[in-house]
Amino acid sequence: MEDKTAIEQMRLIQQLEEDDKQTIFKLIDKMLTNKKFKDFFAKNVASL
Repeated sequence: MEDKTAIEQMRLIQQLEEDDKQTIFKLIDKMLTNKKFKDFFAKNVASL
């Protein structure tokens, strides 16, 4: 990561309790998965 803000955020996340860290990472995973599906469907529907 080159973004100093992202690096700082990761450092701060690591200080959280385990349950809170897991919640944050689950949210991030869900958002990334949603974006991948959205991009996939946009690409494949456009090619129909």
